[in-house]
Amino acid sequence: MKILVLNGPNLNLLGAREPEVYGDMDLQAFDKAITSRANELGIEVDFRQTNSEDELIGWIHEAFTNKLAVVLNPAAFTHYSYALRDACAAHTSAGNKLIEVHISNPHAREEFRQTSVISAVATGVIAGFGLDSYLLAIEQLARG
Repeated sequence: MKILVLNGPNLNLLGAREPEVYGDMDLQAFDKAITSRANELGIEVDFRQTNSEDELIGWIHEAFTNKLAVVLNPAAFTHYSYALRDACAAHTSAGNKLIEVHISNPHAREEFRQTSVISAVATGVIAGFGLDSYLLAIEQLARG
């Protein structure tokens, strides 16, 4: 099994940006921990990050074409990217799994962060557990 772990804008700043919200682990440490756990579960992970909405949508299309499961942290695109939502909807409506993850709990933050345009088309949502949000998603996908 291969999973794409996709990260949206500003997640390249993990460890430096608002550590009181996102913690002090950088993106490379996330990649290493996620890849290590996935390997234990016999899963291949392709871990990616972009600040580009276009590139993120292209990666969802790639997952759709190749029938790959996705762990997606859409970051700021969570709240307004209908184009990303439509790509995710195409992916999941074809029977592919997509788990939306968030490091923090958006529902405990500013009002504008409390709405996700992705959640309704995701297979599931895991939020508020830091790195563990990703690990829980990987473990869920490993269950089939």
